[in-house]
Amino acid sequence: MVSGDIARTVVGIIGNVIALILFLSPVPTFVRICKKKSVEQYSAVPYLATFINCALWVLYGLPMVHPNSTLVVTINGTGFVIEVVFLLLFIAYSDPKKRLKVVVIVVVESLSVAVLALLVLTLAHTTKLRSAIVGSICMAGNIMMYASPLAVMKLVITTKSVEFMPFFLSLASFANGISWTAYALIRFDPFIAAPNGMGSLLGLAQLILYATFYKSTKRQLAERKAKGEVGLTEKAANGHTKSTTIVAIDGSRPSESEALDV
Repeated sequence: MVSGDIARTVVGIIGNVIALILFLSPVPTFVRICKKKSVEQYSAVPYLATFINCALWVLYGLPMVHPNSTLVVTINGTGFVIEVVFLLLFIAYSDPKKRLKVVVIVVVESLSVAVLALLVLTLAHTTKLRSAIVGSICMAGNIMMYASPLAVMKLVITTKSVEFMPFFLSLASFANGISWTAYALIRFDPFIAAPNGMGSLLGLAQLILYATFYKSTKRQLAERKAKGEVGLTEKAANGHTKSTTIVAIDGSRPSESEALDV
């Protein structure tokens, strides 16, 4: 018979691996930013939100706040370091106005976590009380992060297209929610169970939307491609000669050397 502690550890390790995949999912975005040496229209909000969220969960998992939560500290500590790297790159390739704004927010977030840690560790004298205070704040932050895909889900329903809702990211979000909900239920922890339970449901909803609108998305992309080809053929037939820049589905544009003379 497998003990609860062993089962919790195994599930926690699985949760660490899945969460790491989620933390690293923006890597292609930052590869593009480094190549272009500009953040373009990308927003720093997701990275700022994950930065403070990871910092709060590291605080929650400390032995003097919530004992026996090593796996919570390991993954969120790793996520914190990853977000620091992302934010440094974002700051490096931002214009001066955006750079200042991001730096100010990072400083405010860092000071907020530091003040919270100082107050909790000095004024709350039991781990139960410390866990309740920090856990409540972490839970609110996690719920907001899990709720962020709602805007994309609305777009999917409106356009009947999953073009801007990556399948593997939705699948990873669902698996992450399931693994951490199971982790929290083995030795009941409401502060981990509640937000991740909600995350599991939202991840499942995304997968259902993907299955529902997958065929209509393929049809829309095929129609769009056909219209583009027809348009190019008509221009060629009419003898027009001008430089046309093809815009990729993800909004990226090729370099000037890749422009097509039609």
